[in-house]
Amino acid sequence: MREAWLPGKRRGALAFGLGAMAALGQAPLGFWWATLAAMAALVWLLSHATDRRGAFLTGWLAGAGYFGLGLSWIIEPFLIDIARHGWMAPFAVLLLAFGLGLFWGAAAVLARFARSPVLGFVTAFVALEWLRGVIFTGFPWAMLGHVWIGTPLDQLAALGGPSMLSLLTLLAAALPVLWHVRGAVAAGCLLVASLGFGLWRLAQPLPDPGALTLRLVQPNAEQSMKWEATLAQEFFNRLLTLTAKGGPADLTIWPETAVPYMLEYSPEVADMVVAVSGGRPVALGIQREEAGRFYNSLRVLEGEGEQTALYDKAHLVPFGEYIPFGDLAYDWFGLRAFAAQAGNTYSAGPGPQVLDLGRFGKVLPLICYEAIFPRDVNAMPERADWMLQITNDAWFGVWTGPFQHFDQARLRAVEQGLPLIRVANTGVTAVVDAHGRVVEELPFGEMAALDTHIPGALPPTPYARWGDGPLALLLAGLALLAMIGRRRVPIDAPPPGV
Repeated sequence: MREAWLPGKRRGALAFGLGAMAALGQAPLGFWWATLAAMAALVWLLSHATDRRGAFLTGWLAGAGYFGLGLSWIIEPFLIDIARHGWMAPFAVLLLAFGLGLFWGAAAVLARFARSPVLGFVTAFVALEWLRGVIFTGFPWAMLGHVWIGTPLDQLAALGGPSMLSLLTLLAAALPVLWHVRGAVAAGCLLVASLGFGLWRLAQPLPDPGALTLRLVQPNAEQSMKWEATLAQEFFNRLLTLTAKGGPADLTIWPETAVPYMLEYSPEVADMVVAVSGGRPVALGIQREEAGRFYNSLRVLEGEGEQTALYDKAHLVPFGEYIPFGDLAYDWFGLRAFAAQAGNTYSAGPGPQVLDLGRFGKVLPLICYEAIFPRDVNAMPERADWMLQITNDAWFGVWTGPFQHFDQARLRAVEQGLPLIRVANTGVTAVVDAHGRVVEELPFGEMAALDTHIPGALPPTPYARWGDGPLALLLAGLALLAMIGRRRVPIDAPPPGV
């Protein structure tokens, strides 16, 4: 049944626009207030939907608007080789936006089964957003709570991860719809209390940084030229020059797939690396082959060129680094992943791993995309002293993607109470302390190196200890309230007086 008080097409356009407005809170803009206002308006719109079909369409279109703008950077990988992949870009945006929008539509439908649809929507939305980060290998990018990253309120992630931030956001938006003036006061109190907790936590002292020097190398190799044979040596020389400049550091770190060669075929590369580092360790991103399989790896070389540590990326990007049934897809249709340069696709490593780097401590390595998964970081087999993310964000363009990716990596530091060292090909290369604050950072899009130290770590946070358990209890309590609460707005009729 079409709502009499607002024609269906206008309602759909309004929902789509509100979703796009909500996306303004994501990096690099960070307009969290726009997200709050847009979600409050969306909750109100959903609370006046007269049937489940209308609720689903409203939620679905709002989600499409949100993801369409928030994930607009998804076109960038298709433009690297525009002649081959450019035609896919608009389809990728539409499929991703309307596909992920289904989670919002499903939350809107599930809310109609509750006696309090507003609380039902809050509960279902946060639960389904968490599920989005898990099913089909997961994609927790642009979670609603990410709008708080870089503000004191992001410290709530130490208690309940990113979903706790999403719950805060949606509750603050929904309470004024549920209880009007009293709800607005309650929402204000919730935000102020969260701000107070964040400020208190940020005021807690951190241990002193370590004495050893790290050199973070940002070669700024343009993705469209990175793998050209005529330029490979030039980009490799950039890495060597920055490593040696001013004398070698205690540990030098290169970004993901920084080396355009493979040690299996060019063993002299290891000698060249340790020659400029004076035999001191260099952690580098490089592809490798073993038994006919190819891996996106982090290798640590030192001394006479021997390898002292190895990590293979475990959480690969679907259709970017591997294609499901990739061998058959290549044999039958000629399809191959965009990122893999060796072989048809990459193989996955065994999973989260902590490397013992001796005097540099124990490090949790994360390669690119792996840093967006809080559950993967929480699954580290033992407590690390710091986290290291190497990445090549040149795939994501220069406007939004790299900065959203960086924000999510920062949140892992808050959740774990561990510092993060991040080294990117074009940026963002930065040092993040155990509270998620940026300590040092290289200019974006410049060839440069940063000499720095490893910030101190905090004891394990509640989220590091218990994961999403506390959040599950909160959602269960909200679900109970939603099922027994008093219905505020009739489901089967337009608002009174319209």
